[in-house]
Amino acid sequence: MTPEERPEVPGARLYDAIGGAYTATRRTEPRIAAQIWDALGDARTVLNVGAGTGSYEPADRDVTAVEPSAVMRGQRPAGSAPCVAAAAESLPFGDRCFDAAMAVSTVHHWRDPMAGLREMRRVARRVVVLTFDTDEPGWQDRFWLTRDYLPEFATVLAGFPPLAAMAGAIDARVEPVPVPWDCADGLFEAYWRRPAAYLEDHVRRAMSVWAKVGPEAERRAVRNLGDDLGSGRWAERNGDLAALDAADLGLRLLMA
Repeated sequence: MTPEERPEVPGARLYDAIGGAYTATRRTEPRIAAQIWDALGDARTVLNVGAGTGSYEPADRDVTAVEPSAVMRGQRPAGSAPCVAAAAESLPFGDRCFDAAMAVSTVHHWRDPMAGLREMRRVARRVVVLTFDTDEPGWQDRFWLTRDYLPEFATVLAGFPPLAAMAGAIDARVEPVPVPWDCADGLFEAYWRRPAAYLEDHVRRAMSVWAKVGPEAERRAVRNLGDDLGSGRWAERNGDLAALDAADLGLRLLMA
């Protein structure tokens, strides 16, 4: 990727800024991984687009990674799959040269998600994408954090394509991906039953949402959540969550 091309990759700029905190809390969640790997089927060669540190790359397949952020590439562990500096919208590979292409929690960072999905469809015979559903009316209210403390989350995904459009672009079927209550991967929704975790700075630093909403919204959300945890108001509102082992918070798997 040339310096001239780099400014066109907003996800790379974001993760160059926040990626240093990523490995502290962003680990492979085995139950989500099993769902992704099962969707890969019998694919032997796999392209991982927006690969980050490679958390969900299957160890038993021939993986090639694509990651535009130098910070994220630098944190990939020794012995991990070879990684190419490129953007999803312009994959430097020939047509149908991979059995499968996968993308995990990265599509919302792409400059042009639809173009990136079409590129994945071009270079692979099978496509597996973990993304987020904004089609459902009132989707912002699925998660108490965005409903009660961070309404700005809606603006983060304001220009995000509808799930139906993304699925249609690659002729994919859609499957929900529940988030376990003890999710090992510290993604934004991971601590839905462990609210005090959102008060920890090192936890928030590995979530792109906070960088996007800005420090003022973050400070307000953290302050109000802390107050409600201390007063017991959060528990009054969300006490029913204690009985759940997993929650549907809008994560979806596209499989084509």
